[in-house]
Amino acid sequence: MNTGFPRQVVTPHRQIPLDVPDGMTAVEFFNSAANLRNLSDDNGLLRTPEDLLLYRKAIGHSVEFDTSVILDTSQRILDPLGRPVRRDQLSEREGHVFSRMSHTIIDYMAEQYPDPGEALIMCGEASLDATWPLSKPGVPTIRMIHNHFIVFPMETLNTAPAADPDNPNLTDGGHNSLFSSRLSAVYHEFLDVLKLEVLSPMETGVGALAATGYPQGLPSWVVKGGLDGLAKAKFWKEYDDVLKGFLDFYRTFFTLVAQPEGSMPEGLYFPDQVENVLLFNNHFHAVAKDIRDRIKADPQWANEIRWRPAYKQVIYRDDEGRYIVTISQNSIGNAITELLGIVVQRTTDEDAYAQAEPALMAKLHAVRDRLVKAGLGEAL
Repeated sequence: MNTGFPRQVVTPHRQIPLDVPDGMTAVEFFNSAANLRNLSDDNGLLRTPEDLLLYRKAIGHSVEFDTSVILDTSQRILDPLGRPVRRDQLSEREGHVFSRMSHTIIDYMAEQYPDPGEALIMCGEASLDATWPLSKPGVPTIRMIHNHFIVFPMETLNTAPAADPDNPNLTDGGHNSLFSSRLSAVYHEFLDVLKLEVLSPMETGVGALAATGYPQGLPSWVVKGGLDGLAKAKFWKEYDDVLKGFLDFYRTFFTLVAQPEGSMPEGLYFPDQVENVLLFNNHFHAVAKDIRDRIKADPQWANEIRWRPAYKQVIYRDDEGRYIVTISQNSIGNAITELLGIVVQRTTDEDAYAQAEPALMAKLHAVRDRLVKAGLGEAL
């Protein structure tokens, strides 16, 4: 068994029974209200009064277990850029239900796959900012907040071939390493402002999967109490606080890149920490200047900059059975699996999918029934 390098997994899916109209890119069509209505009709499993939709992934990451919860505002907010894309944009009620649904699904996955040596459990979001070109290949098929819930058999990962280490979805074209390497010290210092009780900071590199060696160099927190910790409302508030800290860091850095003489960004969650840790740090300013100079000189590289926050935030179970939270800048790739070193090659294979589909759907129906029993929506 090879260990410690990113893996490429091949995942079959059905032929999508939709034709993209002439003159539209696939991404443009997939973001349309018409397609999102079809997603609910053809793959919807459950809907809540808040329009949180549980659905089967038409083109998924894993045929072992793979589902998503999306805030489906497509029929009432027709402007794709006006739809919520981050948890901090949810109402208090939406956020509460979203967290309860997430906990319920993770709890189900852990019950079905209790051994970390046999299965990788992961859950998380890949949020994309409103400046991301709709026509850019490989980016969002659905531009609304959605949470992925995925299980990979460890045998699949351990025997999978190596992925290209320079795959832009793993490296984010060099932008991802900006936070985790060039700004690692100030990033960790800034996030010390978080007053956490259920989450406990981990040393960099601890919790990396043996199969892939990922995640790499990112701030991580272990969930105290494991599944019991995830069952506390306090955890989900702290999970939101991790995102809020990241958003402040991201906005401050790219504001400095864009306009160094500008004032602090508006709407900060931790303004004192921004002023005293970030904007008074010479290294923080020096890295921003380097990025600014490269943007001026390299138009192709500059085109990859996302000026508004885009992130991957993940809860995963590591090899020792600990539940860990980590968060990364997301500049190119949009699959959360890549944060853990897993590149998924999706392929149309009706026969292979048909073999896996009965077991997959049995699990998705079971988790749907558990959500219904908990008062979290009605079956579709």
